[in-house]
Amino acid sequence: MDTQTDVQDENNKSSSDKNPGKQSVTLCLLNAALFSALGSSFLYGYNLSVVNAPAVYIKAFYNETWMERYGEPVPAQTATLLWSFTVSIFAIGGLLGALCVSAVIRVLGRKGTLLLNNSFAIIAALLLSLGEMSRSFEMLIIGRLIMGVDSGIALSALPMYLGEISPRHIRGSIGQFNSILICLGVFAGQVLGLPELLGQESRWNFLFAFLAVPAVLQLCVLPFLPESPRFLLIERRDEAAAEKAFQRFLGKEDVSEELEEVHAEARAQDNLNTVSVLQLLRNPAVRWQLITICITMACYQLCGLNAIWYYTNGILQKAGFDENLLPYITLSTGAIETVAAIVSGLVIEKIGRRPLLIFGFSAMAIFFSLLTVFLNFQDVVSWMPYLSYACILAVIASFCSGPGGIPFVLTGELFEQSFRPAAFMVAGIVNWLSNFAVGLLFPFIQESLQSFAFLVFVAVCVLGAVYLYIVLPETKNKTFMDISQSFARINKMPLPSAGQEMELVLSVNGKACDIKMESSF
Repeated sequence: MDTQTDVQDENNKSSSDKNPGKQSVTLCLLNAALFSALGSSFLYGYNLSVVNAPAVYIKAFYNETWMERYGEPVPAQTATLLWSFTVSIFAIGGLLGALCVSAVIRVLGRKGTLLLNNSFAIIAALLLSLGEMSRSFEMLIIGRLIMGVDSGIALSALPMYLGEISPRHIRGSIGQFNSILICLGVFAGQVLGLPELLGQESRWNFLFAFLAVPAVLQLCVLPFLPESPRFLLIERRDEAAAEKAFQRFLGKEDVSEELEEVHAEARAQDNLNTVSVLQLLRNPAVRWQLITICITMACYQLCGLNAIWYYTNGILQKAGFDENLLPYITLSTGAIETVAAIVSGLVIEKIGRRPLLIFGFSAMAIFFSLLTVFLNFQDVVSWMPYLSYACILAVIASFCSGPGGIPFVLTGELFEQSFRPAAFMVAGIVNWLSNFAVGLLFPFIQESLQSFAFLVFVAVCVLGAVYLYIVLPETKNKTFMDISQSFARINKMPLPSAGQEMELVLSVNGKACDIKMESSF
């Protein structure tokens, strides 16, 4: 019996060695994903929704402060300008953060950048929460700007870190922690903004003080977790630290295969130094990867999800719901977002990135079309507002099933190590510029087209889905080298010969070895 057990254990070990990508997820990896996202993307999502509940009280505070200073009520145009600036300056801060992230990452690394970024969140929390006490609306505006910088850095550094610490068989699922925590952040902002909690005139400053809590939690945990092993090995040339990081993330002692794969990727690159944005734009080997990321990020913002909130309360009011109930009913939007993002994270490694993206944009186009029809008939048919609200929930679920998180995963996957910081910088710039464009242009589009405004987003979603269907290869369970070679033909670059591929796989630091590569990464 003992002999049979020993043979079975040996067989299981042999099977595990042959399928190293199937080992269980370690606690270290889960903690790194959770706490890095908690202090980063969670705060971004929270800031998207947190200003909605106290908007009336903040505007009243602006008016009171203006009266105290100048002895007269704030002019209507000035009040509108101040509030618009308070809301939109968040996107300007995000753009500034995206512009500086490449330089910061080059110096501090992925984890170091995330840790430094917490200082922005804490400073912003202090400014936003103490602005009323100091009778300074300028503190609120500056706090929103600094929080935007925090989000701009976070949405580049976090996906990069998650993509580089994850084994390739769960790289998409771990990468979706970014999207899941964004949705949880939105939901948390909605819940805490309820009148029974912090959505009151005497408590709204505590809504902003809460920003410091996730940042402090990340500062307490993340320093004790490893840096990206790819960053340590390729950019810092610290093989010992990279080996220890691999061991902790994978939960095994022998990580020679993972180290070999990263060495092979390093030798396959023409330049081991981190490239600049200008070098990235000029390099023909990554041209279509860059175009794909720019189009996907633009569609992420221009697909119409931000505009959907414009109609939500009006539709609910026409459905007969009391205005006091609206904050509670709109919690369903945050809940749907969160559930859809979690489901996407669970199925992404089975279905793949490409099908989820195409499905998400296609479904959004369908539901936006239906919403346009329902909006035009909701004054005629009494039950039509219910269908309109169902369409809104379906649009949100479709977005979070793929387009809401996968663009960040793809940005990390489509580029090899030396190109990745510059690629995230470009993606971040496109993301925040598109965000700003939606906020600036949608009121004019809505005024001109009324309920037909959503047809603009139908066109964006359809064009995005068609482009991805034609150009994007599946990246599921592929190494970064494999993904780069998938674009070689469309970039008109020569594929490596079989001999070159074998040399890359079997050589470690210029010496041949007899180990067969079956790395988790």
